[in-house]
Amino acid sequence: MKSPFPEAVYATEAYAPNVPVAKKRLDPLGVHVIAIDDDDALPFDDAGFDLVLNKHESFSPAEVRRILRPGGTFLTQQVGGLDCAGINERLGAPDYEYADWTLSQALAGLESNGFEIVDQQEQFPIQRFYDIGALVYYLKAIEWQIADFQPQKYIEQLYGLYLDIQRDGYWDVKQHRFLIHARAI
Repeated sequence: MKSPFPEAVYATEAYAPNVPVAKKRLDPLGVHVIAIDDDDALPFDDAGFDLVLNKHESFSPAEVRRILRPGGTFLTQQVGGLDCAGINERLGAPDYEYADWTLSQALAGLESNGFEIVDQQEQFPIQRFYDIGALVYYLKAIEWQIADFQPQKYIEQLYGLYLDIQRDGYWDVKQHRFLIHARAI
């Protein structure tokens, strides 16, 4: 299969279970997948890229700026700190681990590291749960929403939510997403 991308395309992945999945999907397209564990030490040369794309991953503004050429583009979609906070509130759980991550914080970090903000957007779409099992599955899979989530610990709150879902047919929480398009100056 011929690659639809330029010769030098890289994907980084910090979440270890995703690395083999990414390699399986991207290697055939000519994309080099690199596991990383430190946003502050990317394994790339200075000013080696014209474009850096980031979706739902942490990043170091200084390090992204280091690897971008002047005039290069950084485009990121982030999960904000208010993401599904309604789950934590409803269950009486501690705040989401990254509750302080905001659009304004991300913008300030980029601007102070040599970026011009071209565009920014923030949205709060709805995430809908149709049954309590889906919510429990979600909390087991998205381990950072409620650290060390165990259904038994929240059984009374989950039962109350189960009753609400039975009555209404679903339960909604707000997600939190923001998008930033920045240019290296």
